[in-house]
Amino acid sequence: VALKRMLNFNVPPVKNSTGEPVWKILIYDRFGQDIISPLLSVKELRDMGITLHLLLHSDRDAIPDVPAVYFVMPTEENIDRMCQDLRNQLYESYYLNFISAISRSKLEDIANAAIGANAVTQVAKVFDQYLNFITLEDDMFVLCNQNKELVSYRAINRPDITDTEMETIMDTIVDSLFCFFVTLGAIPIIRCSRGTAAEMVAVKLDKKLRENLRDARNSLFTGDTLGAGQFSFQRPLLVLVDRNIDLATPLHHTWTYQALVHDVLDFHLNRVNLEESTGMENSPAGARPKKKNKKSYDLTASDKFWQKHKGSPFPEVAESVQQELESYRAQEDEVKRLKSIMGIEGEDEGAISMLSDNTAKLTSAVSSLPELLEKKRLIDLHTNVATAVLEHIKSRKLDVYFEYEEKIMSKSTLDKSLLDMISDPDAGTPEDKMRLFLIYYISSAQAPSEIDLEQYKKALMDAGCNLAPLSYIKQWKAFTKMASAPTSYGNTTPKPLGLFSRVMNTGSQFVMEGVKNLVLKQQNLPVTRILDNLMEMKSNPETDDYRYFDPKMLRGSDSSVPRNKNPFQEAIVFVVGGGNYIEYQNLIDYIK
Repeated sequence: VALKRMLNFNVPPVKNSTGEPVWKILIYDRFGQDIISPLLSVKELRDMGITLHLLLHSDRDAIPDVPAVYFVMPTEENIDRMCQDLRNQLYESYYLNFISAISRSKLEDIANAAIGANAVTQVAKVFDQYLNFITLEDDMFVLCNQNKELVSYRAINRPDITDTEMETIMDTIVDSLFCFFVTLGAIPIIRCSRGTAAEMVAVKLDKKLRENLRDARNSLFTGDTLGAGQFSFQRPLLVLVDRNIDLATPLHHTWTYQALVHDVLDFHLNRVNLEESTGMENSPAGARPKKKNKKSYDLTASDKFWQKHKGSPFPEVAESVQQELESYRAQEDEVKRLKSIMGIEGEDEGAISMLSDNTAKLTSAVSSLPELLEKKRLIDLHTNVATAVLEHIKSRKLDVYFEYEEKIMSKSTLDKSLLDMISDPDAGTPEDKMRLFLIYYISSAQAPSEIDLEQYKKALMDAGCNLAPLSYIKQWKAFTKMASAPTSYGNTTPKPLGLFSRVMNTGSQFVMEGVKNLVLKQQNLPVTRILDNLMEMKSNPETDDYRYFDPKMLRGSDSSVPRNKNPFQEAIVFVVGGGNYIEYQNLIDYIK
């Protein structure tokens, strides 16, 4: 909604206005591109009057009779480029929108350039949009995509990090979270664990929200925005979790569709890039191998199949794709049958009586053609994506890894030794083996003895693993207080349903033979458990000493005692150091 308002020159688009939109150009930087692309398609932009969308730092021709809407970060080089545009008189008028708030001094730079270029009247509006975060789903956002390594787990936990670097990282995170709440139009109540990076974020965010509320003239949380927020009467809870409370989950191999796509394929900002393997048979001997075709697919909110199955276990997804395909083929045959009947010459009696019967049928068939084509597109897309995932599962034995890790994490008895898994040359890449071993190391109550560890290390080295992660986890485990009570993941292991149903193996495109048909039992991961305690106001040693911030309270009293005893209706969970699709899915299942 905020983006559409911005593209409409910062006035809310009128629902029933007839007539053409105002034609305009959109100019963004990479940050702006990342924010817009998961949300608005090219067609939607066109419907809003955007004829061209260009990167700020590309060669752009002057189009003097068209207004330009800019959507960029207020960085030094972006501002220089905008000033240059003003001097070159590229466009009719300029609507400048900054993704994050622009500083006074930079604003003055633009003003000076505008005066110098005699273009003051053309700069129509300058807005801080507070949109410095990327929305990937109706209920999921990430901070950024461009410089994500700057706010990653590694950046925050580097042993040689300086205080100033840490401050910068925290400010970057807080800026995005602040934008998120401005856009929501809500002031959260903040809870966080003590002595972690999450606490630093909480303190800074509380301060920033507090200062904004006190500044009555310029507060972003007054008047029209607040009413528009969906939380008009009850405030949301913001739970800031530190990644270090649970390092096993992000390493864990997974079994649900969206998390698998993210783990094994190249999946960013809701777009998956696949390399299509081209057949070798038709190339003459000695010919150069063909270049692999790269295809990319968008997995979006409008994709009904994706929305329905992104949280399903993979075998279920394969079965559903197959069913969709069969129902599509039946519909397609029906259309073909009608076409052949309609093609009958009109002379003979029988055809004419059939005709009147069939006109009705045909009309309905034709009206469903666009739907049919869309259905076909989605089936092809998911057939390709699921096949690519399946290739990884089979070649790396990911079903075996998933099941084995679940057993380790839930402290069940293991059916084969970890050493065998690591030394099996057919199972997994070196990285898969490392992930498995790290999960074992993190989850074990006692660290393995030095003798055992040497044995494991040798096996890992033989398998081609880089041992650097292990030395980090070793120090981490020695350092974390958590080690005294390893995180429990519930004691549930996935139940194999036996191999796939016979139906599946015959006549399906997915040759699933040998892949285990594992079904998940619902259990709450640590992040979900923490949320549950804090939302429902349950007392639990895990969360009892979490700090409590309420930016609306006059004195910033640091009490861990919550003011209100009522459970929360809405919550936002943010993991400092990066959440993942496994946890996202787990939270969604918990809500259900």
